[in-house]
Amino acid sequence: MTLTLAVPKESAPGERRVALVPSVVKALAKLGVNILVEKGAGENSGFDDTDYQGAEIGAAATIYKQADILLKVQPPSLGEAGKLKAGGILLGFLAPYAGDDRIKKLLERNVSAFAMELVPRITRAQSIDALSSQASIAGYKAALLAASLCPRLFPMLTTAAGTIRPAKALIIGAGVAGLQAIATTKRLGAITEAYDVRSATKEQVESLGGKFVDTGVKAEGEGGYARELTAAEKQQQQEVLAERIALADAVISTAAIPGRAAPKIIDRATVERMKRGSVIIDLAAESGGNCELTQAGKQTDHHGVVIYGPTNITSTAASHASEMYARNLYNLLVLMVKDGELRLDWDDQVIADSCLTHAGEIRHAPTRERVEGDKK
Repeated sequence: MTLTLAVPKESAPGERRVALVPSVVKALAKLGVNILVEKGAGENSGFDDTDYQGAEIGAAATIYKQADILLKVQPPSLGEAGKLKAGGILLGFLAPYAGDDRIKKLLERNVSAFAMELVPRITRAQSIDALSSQASIAGYKAALLAASLCPRLFPMLTTAAGTIRPAKALIIGAGVAGLQAIATTKRLGAITEAYDVRSATKEQVESLGGKFVDTGVKAEGEGGYARELTAAEKQQQQEVLAERIALADAVISTAAIPGRAAPKIIDRATVERMKRGSVIIDLAAESGGNCELTQAGKQTDHHGVVIYGPTNITSTAASHASEMYARNLYNLLVLMVKDGELRLDWDDQVIADSCLTHAGEIRHAPTRERVEGDKK
């Protein structure tokens, strides 16, 4: 029996992305699956139902019922998780560090769930790494937001009315989002500095035209992320960064640790040292923010300094974000589906590491320890 791959319309408030775009339909069809797309699923991303040539357009009531494989962007709600086909496959961002009731529901439905957050950051999985593809968009959009909210122009301009000096931008965190923000602020003409606790990023920052801020703190961690700093290291980092932040016209903060609250890097006192009209774009707002004064989803003004903590910023570029995400999902599906049949190779590191639940068990160890710990 041919597998049915289904894509629902995203239900999370403000989510404009879709898990499948028309350009990927033909490639998916070559895997030997039937493709079912909910009516209107792509509208918020700029895709009409008629664009999905080769896919069947279905009503919302049929999507979850018929899906052997369901593709999502945001984690399913508890109600949606309860509608998943028993024994089915779920691929998407699944928030493995939260939503325990939802995870328990996946276990009840015997769903094999693969979380895009858990895809290992190894060379062969780069084309599947949705965290990176979406973070690159977030960094780009953050730079544009900073330029838009800042009352000073980013580039140097020589005019008949005099010369305008370029703005100074500081990027905190040189992961994928930070590197894209560095590249974009530099292209916009700002004098760009950047800081990351991972000293190995210095070369990457400089290759994009940024100046690396050396605080003397090094905190390389596992999987390409930074480890949590000690109290002494945090103090040293804060003292050096405070000097650079005070001179910046725009600060873009991207520092995050998976599964934990975002590290507090910019305190109230540092904000109050900044120039009136300066801007902070805090991309870590959803996990608590890197700035003490950040309010998720809100733009605030503190003594003339604008602090904005956007949420789901990637969704503001829904068309291209969906295209990149759909390709990430396709590249993962290629490892799972052969000639129309599901073949899960547990010896494949990408499949094994990205699996959240399977056969009624939680396969991701940190999630298992947290959820099963609740039972004790």
